[in-house]
Amino acid sequence: MLSKQEFQNLAARRLLILDGATGSNLMKAGMPRGCCTEQWVLEHPQALLDLQRAYVQAGSDILYAPTFQAQPIALEKVGLGEKTEQVNAQLVSLTRSVAGNCFVAGNLTTLAAFCDSYDEANFDVLVENYRRQIRGLLDGGADLLAAETLMYPMESEAILTAAELEGAGAVLYTFTMQPDGTLFSGRDVGPILQELARAGAAAVGFNCVAADAQLPGLVSKLKRYVNFPLVCKPNAGMPVITAQGAEYPMGAVEFANILQDCRQMGATILGGCCGTAPEHIAALRHIVSSQ
Repeated sequence: MLSKQEFQNLAARRLLILDGATGSNLMKAGMPRGCCTEQWVLEHPQALLDLQRAYVQAGSDILYAPTFQAQPIALEKVGLGEKTEQVNAQLVSLTRSVAGNCFVAGNLTTLAAFCDSYDEANFDVLVENYRRQIRGLLDGGADLLAAETLMYPMESEAILTAAELEGAGAVLYTFTMQPDGTLFSGRDVGPILQELARAGAAAVGFNCVAADAQLPGLVSKLKRYVNFPLVCKPNAGMPVITAQGAEYPMGAVEFANILQDCRQMGATILGGCCGTAPEHIAALRHIVSSQ
């Protein structure tokens, strides 16, 4: 696994491009809505392998393993809680099989949907859930960890603690937030990212924020707080809600142009979240390589 310093040295040498969305693309490949993604991927691995091969060909440097919601408290819903470590290890290994020269990130996320409240009494619950997941990610051979769509500072603190207890190296932390740089709880995210940087994060930033004309301004604001790798992983614009669910209409070239502007404002790790596909990553790779 990469150490924090090894990852930061890598990010200092060159721009790093992440992959794009996983869940929405798997649904296009036949995954039912509302199912456990991790379980479905283990039962239908080819759909994931095809998608991740496409991201490799598009120019991604880092692939996220499909372990987004593979914590014990979530896997218990489908009877896999006792196999948490095994599930995470298998999913990392699956991604590794098509990664080629790409790094593989073990993916973690918020547990807000599974906890009644986020008070000090729940901190140990969070840490234990993340510890078991991280243990499996490390067993599977993840090169780094990527904690994304975080909503509360306590989640990042729990992941930081769990990662230290499990001996993990480089960890990226990204929050979902409003365009003005505040969490949905109203807290300004800048100081939170600054504290994470001091506490040992390898990179910080945001994901699951709409790519639009305001996005470079958000990057500029966050860059004032951190002087190390900043992650920009937005959605393909604002979603349009249809009978089939959320659809993201932003095309690949428009998306890539916005992220190029974000790069100029200081983002050094770029990728895509909801609604993005291999063509968005390919357009991004093309535009950053031509300038």
